[in-house]
Amino acid sequence: MFRRRPKPINLEHLDDLEEMKADGKPILLDFWNMGCQACRLMDGVVKELAEEYHGGAHVVKVDVGAVPGAIQAYKIQATPTFIVLAKSRKKPSKKARQRGAPDPADAPMTARFRVSGMTRKDVLAGALESNGARRAER
Repeated sequence: MFRRRPKPINLEHLDDLEEMKADGKPILLDFWNMGCQACRLMDGVVKELAEEYHGGAHVVKVDVGAVPGAIQAYKIQATPTFIVLAKSRKKPSKKARQRGAPDPADAPMTARFRVSGMTRKDVLAGALESNGARRAER
């Protein structure tokens, strides 16, 4: 009768990201701070995105005050900051393949989108979808 809504994943250690990266799905990282008013306002948008992209992407909240090394690892200068990690979807050219260019499926996940401050939901959803995320079936 009642269905539980999917929620964003609260990251406790940066090492937990490696498991999600191995999955291959795009990852939306929301870097937030406890005392940040804009972060609290964006929390509803992040929760909606977690529900809409459940199974098609990972939506992760990172409290910069509680996760050691997050600020340095992702060069966070302001909160909220949103980063989409994904593999490149661009295939190497024929000439590059002949020279032995690596397969894009084996490429590491990199930051494909980054924005700081209040951001519209459709901008974040577009960044996820352009990097291969799929909306959840209802």
